[in-house]
Amino acid sequence: MKKLCFYFQVHQPFRLKDYRFFDISCDDDYFDKKLNHEIMRKVADKCYLPMNQLLLEQIQAHNGNFKVSFSISGICIEQFELYAQDVLDSFKRLADTGCVEFIAETYGHSLSALKSPEEFKAQVAKQTAKVKEHFGQIPTTFRNTELIYNNQIGSLVHEMGYKTMITEGADHIMDWRSPNFIYSHCQHPDLKLLLKNYKLSDDIAFRFSERSWESWPLHAETFGQWVNSTAWNQEIINLFMDYETFGEHQWAESGIFEFMRELPNQIINHSQFDFVTPSEAAAQLNPVSEIDIHNTISWADAERDLTAWLGNPIQDDAFDSLYELEELVKNVDDKKIKDDWVKLQTSDHFYYMCTKFWSDGDVHKYFSHYDSPYAAFINYMNVLTDFEERVKKAAGYTPEEIKIDQGIIENFKKYLPYSVDLK
Repeated sequence: MKKLCFYFQVHQPFRLKDYRFFDISCDDDYFDKKLNHEIMRKVADKCYLPMNQLLLEQIQAHNGNFKVSFSISGICIEQFELYAQDVLDSFKRLADTGCVEFIAETYGHSLSALKSPEEFKAQVAKQTAKVKEHFGQIPTTFRNTELIYNNQIGSLVHEMGYKTMITEGADHIMDWRSPNFIYSHCQHPDLKLLLKNYKLSDDIAFRFSERSWESWPLHAETFGQWVNSTAWNQEIINLFMDYETFGEHQWAESGIFEFMRELPNQIINHSQFDFVTPSEAAAQLNPVSEIDIHNTISWADAERDLTAWLGNPIQDDAFDSLYELEELVKNVDDKKIKDDWVKLQTSDHFYYMCTKFWSDGDVHKYFSHYDSPYAAFINYMNVLTDFEERVKKAAGYTPEEIKIDQGIIENFKKYLPYSVDLK
């Protein structure tokens, strides 16, 4: 039998509050508790709770033949603990079925693999401990933030002992090859790579409710036929997507829940496919070849590269400024500083600064709570300036050494259009 692997990304950032230049040195509470609570409860009610219950019912209805996997960022689990214990309990019920695999990732949903192997490994260890604490599993499969991958990152993951990793089946690295096989790292043949079939994944995640789409409305029977019509020799289809697809990005009124309620039946009873978790897929299938990925890939936008997070000068400046503080943060003994450090690394902060306004601009605006990318940058850098001062104080710097540069806003202006009203 061929294999179908469902993986869902579950993540919510700790969003920053409106932090003005004049808050620097006066306020070390950076995160918008009210907004984060409201968004978590909204997504819990629209997505997490109803979808978890649907999956539980389908696992039970199909006697364990329906299987899924989740990667939940550590900071998302923290918000479950703070605002949505009922969601955490529902994930635990799924874990108890034995049909759900929990995947390792960075605790802060960070881009640390691109900057600091040490920080990357520390965050992965912290997230896996959180998964074990709540779900009783020690993850054996790894996915990096935003499915970001290259050979070097794969080597880091292999060094940590993982034998299975999931990433994007981007066209420009696949060339003539199909994502519907298992591959291996070009230098570490025992690291198996599961590649996302982005076309079929995006049919659910992005196109499902698009009325101009020629396949709208999409029914589970039709999708099952698409899956079953793949070439006879292809072994696995990996459907990877944000969990918030269900009920949040694709509203309940679109029929997304009915689609997912019927899909297991169509696959199990009317196709050549079995559902598997990533670790099961890696155990049951062998790589067809190595794959060499020098240029970094991700899931995002038409380019499937890093430009959603590190594609313009303001993103690069914020990213570099953050990691310039790494050595200082490591050497201070202050739990709040270390917690804030992880939360400030979350990829969403840099995504909000994206200035793409062509094919993918609307997607970026949908996810951002800022008026503009430049507002996101100013807010983040105000916070980071205060954070730097706190870190230097904790590290024993003198007041003269940590004096804030009062010209910081002038430095920021070089990145901004004249129309931006600086706070």
